[in-house]
Amino acid sequence: MPTKILMVCLGNICRSPLAEGILASKLPANAFTVDSAGTGSWHVDQSPDKRSIAVAKKYNLDISKQKGRQFKKADFTTFDYIYVMDKSNYNDVLALAENPQQREKVRLILNELHPEQNLDVPHPYFGIENGFENVYTMLDEACEIIAEKLTSK
Repeated sequence: MPTKILMVCLGNICRSPLAEGILASKLPANAFTVDSAGTGSWHVDQSPDKRSIAVAKKYNLDISKQKGRQFKKADFTTFDYIYVMDKSNYNDVLALAENPQQREKVRLILNELHPEQNLDVPHPYFGIENGFENVYTMLDEACEIIAEKLTSK
């Protein structure tokens, strides 16, 4: 059975679709499944933001077929690892956890790069022009570490 990883942000159109595409590209598909979700329901069934699609395409990743969905309690059972993009997402996901085992699955993604610093991946939606590029770079670096850890197990 494949190891399942979930990437979570607020709306599931900017950061988590990028994280899903990046991590999936670094892992063998026969051994790992990567998905993404948002803590909010505003973008359910919508494609990722066109700027996320464009920056992913620049790095030869196609995330255009992803569809937004909302995080649900059942995700704790389905997924082995849950990576969240910021402290707000972390708190929202933990609020749905029913036991310590579920809480242990939830991690801030940038702690992979900067352990115990609890840094947020900035939300690029209303940000500066190169915000999506900066987010891509951060997520690519974090996902490289995650992929190395997962494939060495």
